[in-house]
Amino acid sequence: TTHDEVLKDPLVGQHARLIVQTTETIADRQVRHRGTFGGALAHADPAGDLPAVALALDAEMVIAGSGGRRTVPAKEFFLDYLTTAVGEDEILVEVRIPKLSGDWGSHYEKFNRVAQAWSIVGVAAAVRRENGTIAEARIGLTNMSSVPVRAAGVESALTGGPASAEAVAAAAAHAGEGTSPTSDLNAKADYRQHLAEVLTKRAVLTAAGLN
Repeated sequence: TTHDEVLKDPLVGQHARLIVQTTETIADRQVRHRGTFGGALAHADPAGDLPAVALALDAEMVIAGSGGRRTVPAKEFFLDYLTTAVGEDEILVEVRIPKLSGDWGSHYEKFNRVAQAWSIVGVAAAVRRENGTIAEARIGLTNMSSVPVRAAGVESALTGGPASAEAVAAAAAHAGEGTSPTSDLNAKADYRQHLAEVLTKRAVLTAAGLN
């Protein structure tokens, strides 16, 4: 399924707005007509946007090979730099995205050096509010390690706490915990740590409807 087909699919638009919003930021029109959703996940580039989204949405990958089919959760799919759980005689054939109920909100924030470039840092947030609190939070980080990672410290700080801008800002300070960003021509590691905190705050505030 090409990125363009994802953008035009009414079911994706209705039930997985985070995928649509993120896909709109990928490269340019030509790439979106040729590149595919599954290919972006199987490529497993840490600077790619969709792997972090798959983590935030608790996606499942269906892998087929000579030994049959198996299902791998997103958190176990990305093994290392450009490396996934897909074996040499296997192929990714399906991606399952659980449908979020109406009390969930989501948002993707990315920072890149120029338009249509790979993310220097990106944050995918899915948040469920309930009675003035944040009942659940899933935060996926782009380009903060050799693989996309969940911001476990942020999720823990948010869950069960008040749905307020102050609480979100305090939780976002944990964005860099457990990450290992690299320094390269685009950004130093400490700048990526700073970006992760800033973008996490923005993504969660928007996902939770607080801005």
